Amino acid sequence: MNICVIPARGGSKRIQKKNIQNFNGKPIISYSIRAALESKCFDQVIVSTDDSEITEVAKKYGAEVPFIRPSKLSNDYADTVSVIKHAIEWIEKNGKSIEKVCCLYATAPFIKAQVITKALQQLQDSNADYCFSVTNFASPVQRSIRINKKTRVEMVYPEQFGSRSQDLEKIYHDAGQFYWGKSQAFKSGTSLFSEVATPYILPRYLVQDIDTKDDWVRAEVMYRALQETNVLP
Repeated sequence: MNICVIPARGGSKRIQKKNIQNFNGKPIISYSIRAALESKCFDQVIVSTDDSEITEVAKKYGAEVPFIRPSKLSNDYADTVSVIKHAIEWIEKNGKSIEKVCCLYATAPFIKAQVITKALQQLQDSNADYCFSVTNFASPVQRSIRINKKTRVEMVYPEQFGSRSQDLEKIYHDAGQFYWGKSQAFKSGTSLFSEVATPYILPRYLVQDIDTKDDWVRAEVMYRALQETNVLP
């Protein structure tokens, strides 16, 4: 069986109740739940949480909450792979065999059902252990600068000063939406950011980290604009 696990702890610091905060009229976690259900990729869509309010919202929008995440996996230092591993092992102890897992973040309102489906196909076709979302940096990282202790500017890569932007290698970063993977890879703690992973490339207009209040406002504006152009429902 294939499962979707949506990690959603209750102790967010920078944005209180971040995972169920209202985003353009609905709890932000509901967008991830809807995309997972509409993708038809999963036998179960599970929210892993330690919070009773998140549990109620998750169930309201169609997800299952078969367990309460232990406190040791609900602090600021708990990593994603450990949270997914816990979910897999809990389900397997209850008599079910899991083949593939998709970790889908609760704050990923730009995720689309068809992207989840296509990423699963890419994972299968590539025979990789993982497939996760990436997008390219808006500006060449090779032309980046830092501000030193004297409040002066210096290049991070001074050897690239004379390079044309179009001649520089395109560099990507984690888009922070989903991580498809083989169950065994998650359980063994195989590194996501390695040659065992295949990248699913997203356009930058579908990517926005939501870590601060400024990020949240920007994401809501982006979402409404994408709705107006029928890119998002």
